[in-house]
Amino acid sequence: MRIFFAILFSVCSAVFNAQVIKTKRGIVTIDGVHVAKVNYKSGIYTFMDLKETPMYTIEFVDKSVTDSVRDSYIKLNRIYNQDKTLEMDYISPSAFSGEEKSAVFTCIKELKVIDNRGINIKNLDAIFTNSPKRKFDNRTKDAYSIKSKVDRLNITVNNVGEILSNGKPVGYFTNLPVSFGSEETISDKTFVDIEIYDAKSKYIGRYITTTKQLKSAGGKTFTLYREMSGRASILKFPTYKAIAERMAIMDPNFIKPQEKIIVGEVTKDGIEKEKK
Repeated sequence: MRIFFAILFSVCSAVFNAQVIKTKRGIVTIDGVHVAKVNYKSGIYTFMDLKETPMYTIEFVDKSVTDSVRDSYIKLNRIYNQDKTLEMDYISPSAFSGEEKSAVFTCIKELKVIDNRGINIKNLDAIFTNSPKRKFDNRTKDAYSIKSKVDRLNITVNNVGEILSNGKPVGYFTNLPVSFGSEETISDKTFVDIEIYDAKSKYIGRYITTTKQLKSAGGKTFTLYREMSGRASILKFPTYKAIAERMAIMDPNFIKPQEKIIVGEVTKDGIEKEKK
């Protein structure tokens, strides 16, 4: 019986302590009390006190990390002391809430910079003093790790279908469509697969144009997707560069980062210059 009443008390407390958060015509209210104002312009939400004094801004960022993973976060910036901009996670009241609701909800529930007395400057300053770290899931962590490796490879594709890494030829495409050279993406409806070879003409894999899949010589497969704000995924026409990058991920032996070039001692007329 005691356990029953304890559970009932906990549920009732949660219900009665739940805050009713609303935003209407730029006015933020908690339990029916006006606490702050918010204005949206050019992708930035500016939060103000009730006297319309700007205090801080929030900007939503949704960017592609790799060809299959996107990262969404907010940028938090103080207006009165712009010493730095913070990149932070945000929370939403529901799966279908928009950016304004998410911004307000994050400010109240997560960051606690808005409460029933208005904008809490002390808490806002504390966030910038002790900047919280972002919480990445394993998928996003792996995506940033992959991006770092791909960036170091600096892959490009020239106008004859050669694949270069930091300017050095490392492979090439075959069975290129007629649009190659005039378009960066592979959008031709052809049943001939585009094949990839390394610089020594070793078969690395192919891009299957009918299914938009990559298949490595080792049997690995990957379908190129574009994720829209983490809500839906659609097939896209990939670039030749994206295909070469993904193949380098699927087959680590295809393209390896170049070793650092070590310059020897300067010589003149076959005689080594004397060290000082």
